[in-house]
Amino acid sequence: MIGLFQSLAIVPGVSRSAATIVGALLLKTKRQTAVEFSFLLAIPTMVAASGLDLIKTKIAFTPNEWMVLAVGFIGSFIVAIFAVKFFLNYIKGHTFIAFGVYRIVIAILFFLLILQ
Repeated sequence: MIGLFQSLAIVPGVSRSAATIVGALLLKTKRQTAVEFSFLLAIPTMVAASGLDLIKTKIAFTPNEWMVLAVGFIGSFIVAIFAVKFFLNYIKGHTFIAFGVYRIVIAILFFLLILQ
């Protein structure tokens, strides 16, 4: 059922993680469990997108480019671990209202920017 909510992310501007978290919450899942599940669902999505990108580039990297790719992967993995831990600790004592307000404000600003 949560996967059906994740499919809402094909609509431009809809966050995949937010859609899965909201879907899980509507199904009466605990907040922390919903967030953890959303992050776990991101793994196959990111692996598939990265793999497709590597296939499209025909994996024609120089040794230096492989090194840059490896350093970027390791760096982003480490930052992601800290970000996930921070977010999981944050949601223990806070609601998602701040994130909702943030997304609405940003959407309005972008909409107004496009109208000009």
